[in-house]
Formats: sequence, C-alpha cells, structure tokens
Amino acid sequence: MKTVRLWLWGAVVALALTAGVGALLLRQSPPGAAPFGTGTYSLIDQNGKAVDQTLFIGHPSALFFGFTHCPEVCPTTMAEMAGWFEALGDEGKDLRAYFVSIDPERDTPELLGDYVSWVSDRITGITGTPEEIAKIAGSWGVYYQRVPLDDGGYTMDHTALVFLLDDRGAFQGTIAYGEDQETAVGKLRNLLAKS
Repeated sequence: MKTVRLWLWGAVVALALTAGVGALLLRQSPPGAAPFGTGTYSLIDQNGKAVDQTLFIGHPSALFFGFTHCPEVCPTTMAEMAGWFEALGDEGKDLRAYFVSIDPERDTPELLGDYVSWVSDRITGITGTPEEIAKIAGSWGVYYQRVPLDDGGYTMDHTALVFLLDDRGAFQGTIAYGEDQETAVGKLRNLLAKS
C-alpha cells in the first residue's frame, strides 16, 4: 500500500508540473482557438443550486479540481487556500474559490459542503453529472482518471493546480501544488489588482 501511495504521489506531482507548463502554453491561444477555460456546462453547488460558466464572472477566482476522498493533495491545497485568505485579510474580500469535484460518483453536494466549510465560507464546492464534470475539466485542460486500489476501492489521479481567473472569468495564471505561500499570495495580489 505504501508503494502505491508513493507511486500516486509521484504521478500527481508529475502531472501538476506537466499541467502547469501546459496551462502557461495554453494561455497564449493560437488565432481562432477558443480561449483557455471557455465552454458551457451545467453543474450544482454544495447547496444544490444550479450553476454554470457564469459562476466566475464578477469577481476574481481561484479554481481547484479535486475530490473529498483525496488522501493528501486536496486537503493540503485546501489548507493552503485557508492560509492565503488569512494572509490577504480584507485585501482579498472579493476573491472567491471553487473546489470542483472530479469524483461526482461519491461527492454529493452535502459532502462537498461539509468538506469545504472547514476552510472558508468563500470556497464553494461544485459537482454535477460525470458528463458535465468532463466538460468543465476539459475546458481547463484538467487531467483526471479513476485508479483502482488493492482493497477494491479507488482513488483519483488528477491535475493539482489552482487556476487563477480575473473578474471576467479569464485565465490569469496558476498556483502549483506546494508553492511557497509568499509567492502564491503575491500571485493572488496581482490577480486582485487586475480585477
């Protein structure tokens, strides 16, 4: 089991680095290509309210894709988000964060609500049908895949980046998994200054 965890951890880090480079390359869309993060989808938030792509309009956002049964990357990222909000204080009052589940089979709205509520009331859990999750994940270039475990259960392999969006919902950069807090908060301050 320890070997599986180490392998999964290595895969997540490799994917995060790969996705980070890909995200930066995608930021400069070729002429005629759809901008990074565009698309239409129909999802629900942790309160069962219908949401769509307009969710990111009107305020700067931090967007993370994960799942509630995640053993390390997701809870660590959520704890880092709590630290970012605390460091920003009132300066970050307009910043919103979204945790989009890539495991809708298990992540009900209620479970997501419990999961994000321990971090901040400015983080909203988002889920939906597998087809709609595939749409939003695809629009952001997010990789995710179900990985069977020896005990008959499963985990999810996924991109471990936080995407930064301005108040128009446009991609402005990323924060990598485990990135230094000072650097991450600096990126958020730059985002807030642009929005």
